[in-house]
Amino acid sequence: MAAIKDAVSPDKTYHVVAVEKTEPPVGIEGGNWYRYVIALEEETIVGNRRGTLKQVTEYANECAQNLSSRVARGTSSWSSRNKK
Repeated sequence: MAAIKDAVSPDKTYHVVAVEKTEPPVGIEGGNWYRYVIALEEETIVGNRRGTLKQVTEYANECAQNLSSRVARGTSSWSSRNKK
């Protein structure tokens, strides 16, 4: 875990870069869909979610906060939360 702590400083946080309206995924009809982008330095995470602009923005902000808290603890944002 030390390598992760050294690679990403705990004072750096993920943040929402963009939330924009998009088409529904293939095979899904209707609904309001938004594409969100979360970033930390050169790393970006892109997702799609159904809902209002406000709902998707809140969801993306919550995801960014969760990722940032994992980095601050020194755990990888890609590792499983479940201990084996």
